[in-house]
Amino acid sequence: MTSYWLMKSEPGECSVDDALAAPNATVPWIGVRNCQARNFMRDAMRLGDARDRIFGTQ
Repeated sequence: MTSYWLMKSEPGECSVDDALAAPNATVPWIGVRNCQARNFMRDAMRLGDARDRIFGTQ
């Protein structure tokens, strides 16, 4: 079963335009300080999950 993930990024770090311009429209997700978020990204996310729901803050 596909899981859906809502991802957030600061525009100064990686905007939606930056992500779309990257090779294969992928960028590394670095600097995750929240342990629970890091664990979800490490342990629960799988290839094929819908992770394209990304939004930035102003």
